[in-house]
Amino acid sequence: MADEERNQMILLELVKQPHNSVCVDCGAPDPEWASYNLGVFVCFNCAWIHRNLSNKVKSIKLDTWEDSMVETMKSNGNAKAREVFEKAVPYYFYRPLPNDSTVLREQWIRAKYERLEFTGETKYPPPSYTRGFYEGLLWKKGKEKTQFNQRKFVLSETEFTLTYYTDDTEIKAPKAVIHIKDLNAMFQPEKIGHSHGLQLTYQGEHCTRNIYVYHENSEDIVTWFNCLRAVRFAYLKTAYPTGSNDELIPMITRNYLKEGYMEKTGPLQSETFRKRWFVLDAQTRKLFYYKSPLDAEELGAIFIGPGKNNYSVKECVPKSARGNKWKYGVTVDTPKRQYIFMCEEEKEQKEWLSALQQVVLRRMAPQDYASKLAFIVVCVAERNV
Repeated sequence: MADEERNQMILLELVKQPHNSVCVDCGAPDPEWASYNLGVFVCFNCAWIHRNLSNKVKSIKLDTWEDSMVETMKSNGNAKAREVFEKAVPYYFYRPLPNDSTVLREQWIRAKYERLEFTGETKYPPPSYTRGFYEGLLWKKGKEKTQFNQRKFVLSETEFTLTYYTDDTEIKAPKAVIHIKDLNAMFQPEKIGHSHGLQLTYQGEHCTRNIYVYHENSEDIVTWFNCLRAVRFAYLKTAYPTGSNDELIPMITRNYLKEGYMEKTGPLQSETFRKRWFVLDAQTRKLFYYKSPLDAEELGAIFIGPGKNNYSVKECVPKSARGNKWKYGVTVDTPKRQYIFMCEEEKEQKEWLSALQQVVLRRMAPQDYASKLAFIVVCVAERNV
């Protein structure tokens, strides 16, 4: 057997081993690439980033491998690499998933192999996300206007707050002081229109508020993200003192389960259908709707309880409707009202049905009851305004 064929067979056997069968960096299954100077198996997307870092990358199926390269892969592998490069990853530090944005994936890889942040060696100065305090300038979208302006943000673990100012000297009073208790951060590059776009969401006095920001530098925006996660994790440790790290980590930050446009009618189901941007937050069990994707404040929200409490989701065709251009219907039944939504395409309808049913089928957790209570209080406050 030729050396090339033998080497490829060895690589194909190595990548079947449990610790090598997923990408070492993002966890994508069945990696088909490898870095032979690091001795790790990676997916195509991570391989592209490694190549930009000047790591030696080859396809395990399409490229020719020399004996010395294969020996490196045999003597290393993903498990050994993690023991070295991920020895001291903080619990709160975000590990990217296969479908995450490029900026998260790239900065995770750079932090591991280029900056060697997780080898357990003492660094000076220490990484920003370990200090409990962070400040800097971010480009922030105006509440009513579409342009972005630089604003100074200050994050404090001592106060559990994120504060931002219109004046970077902090002479003027802060524009907003956001308690970390209600804060969520998620990358939204396509939605914001910038590869480093970050959406910050928190509970305002009477509604959910959104802040859209970005930083020109990719390392800085990911540092902000992990600083926010560090402070959120510290808060959760005080709010849920008996919670394990595995229980708290999913609560630090989360992505929305589903976003997109649907048409919505009023409570009588005879009102004109209006196009709205919907967001399903599975953790809070709320379906928010906005006039447009980058609105700062919600138009309304619907709490999605479990099936045993008389909540249900199903496909429908409305009996009568005015103004609707779309024909693929979704019905959400709650104990007090039935909601009718229309999707433009059947694919969207199926995705919304699947996402909503995931929430309906999930049992109520203790934090869900707190979320529902807060939701009821806000609704009562809005009626009294």
